Amino acid sequence: MRPSAPPALPALGLALPLLLLLPPAPRAAYRAPRFDPTWKSLDARPLPAWFDQAKFGIFVHWGVFSVPSFGSEWFWWYWQEKKIPMYVKFMEDNYRPDFKYEDFGPLFTARFFNASYWADVFQASGAKYTVLTSKHHEGFTLWGSKHSWNWNAVDVGPKRDLVKELEAAIRNRTDLRFGLYYSLFEWFHPLFLEDKSRSFHQQQFPVSKTLPELYELVNKYQPEVLWSDGDGDAPDEYWNSTVFLAWLYNQSPVRDTVVTNDRWGLGTICKHGGYYTCSDRYHPGHLLPHKWENCMTIDKFSWGYRRDARLSDYLTIEELVKELVETVSCGGNLLMNIGPTYDGTIPVIFEERLRQMGTWLKVNGEAIYETYPWRSQSDVTPDVWYTSKPKQKLVYAIYLKWPTSRHLFLGQPIATPGATEIKLLGHGQPLNWTSLKPSGILVELPRLTFDQMPCKWGWALALTNVI
Repeated sequence: MRPSAPPALPALGLALPLLLLLPPAPRAAYRAPRFDPTWKSLDARPLPAWFDQAKFGIFVHWGVFSVPSFGSEWFWWYWQEKKIPMYVKFMEDNYRPDFKYEDFGPLFTARFFNASYWADVFQASGAKYTVLTSKHHEGFTLWGSKHSWNWNAVDVGPKRDLVKELEAAIRNRTDLRFGLYYSLFEWFHPLFLEDKSRSFHQQQFPVSKTLPELYELVNKYQPEVLWSDGDGDAPDEYWNSTVFLAWLYNQSPVRDTVVTNDRWGLGTICKHGGYYTCSDRYHPGHLLPHKWENCMTIDKFSWGYRRDARLSDYLTIEELVKELVETVSCGGNLLMNIGPTYDGTIPVIFEERLRQMGTWLKVNGEAIYETYPWRSQSDVTPDVWYTSKPKQKLVYAIYLKWPTSRHLFLGQPIATPGATEIKLLGHGQPLNWTSLKPSGILVELPRLTFDQMPCKWGWALALTNVI
């Protein structure tokens, strides 16, 4: 196949090697590039519609850090670089003195990893996309990377292509979109450390490691979410991010459907990219002018699995439903993280939370999926949040506490007698309501026993023809 003509590259002294990294164009009719390798051009790309419609995804943090499974997925950094006492003591108490982090690699067995079971659990959760950590800051790749010799899941530990197995299961068994997380930098890679020592004026690491792996991931697994992270305090010019993204949007096999985030170099977060993440666990509580995602964890303190976690460290299903509702009301997506164990199992508490969310969404998904923010995100009544479907003339009022009086006051909607209809999702019968002046509605909720409730952790009213 004839190589495509790549766009111009930043003049950092490595133009020729970077050009050689660009893969050949697919065997198809020539498509003129629509996006230039500049943030002005790339930021103008419309976000594929499926992402905003999806609303809810599952994040999976899995890697060698799942072996010590203590404290945080940043275990290696906290132990070796920061020498935080609790991590140092953990190693002294449990491993021989000459034990190195690399020795955890063979112990990452994935022995009980069943991609089909994972896919079924994710489908049951009601999520519409999933994002797997193909490589975290430790540098270990969950596929047989050609550029990570002897530090990948095919050569060490599982001896399996974990990315491929999950990708195939997700696409064969579910309606979820498959996505991949990828850390640009690696804490202790000697080429990155050398580039850093020279203030990133040379690009040995991105040329020999990061960019080849990104092209390999996209061409081999065709992720529809590419979740970049870990800039290592290096600017996007060092990572050559704009050139890669121009290829991704113009020529890659996922050019029409892929979505990307905003972590492509120092200073790009919450400023450039497809959708914004702004920070971990970002939750502004108000409407933003740009599509955003709240990436958060069921474990309040770690993204990776922790053996030292206590029950109180995990968010309850009530808290998770609240997080989803508030996020979607304000125009965001919720990316909810779980941390599997080193042997490939999803801890029971994570599976329970996922299945509980799915149970809730079976009843209330109409008020979540493919909705838009309404003119008001919340109400004067606490714990009431709104979404809408303008074409259907529908507004959804999602309330997280059932009033003991069975009367729910909604201060924002303005009803029209004879036109407005209100139903409780999962119940179906029209409810009685009273219009108040100058605005607001008093809704009479049905008299239901606990067992008759359509769901347990939050309820949604569908309001037709309100303004």
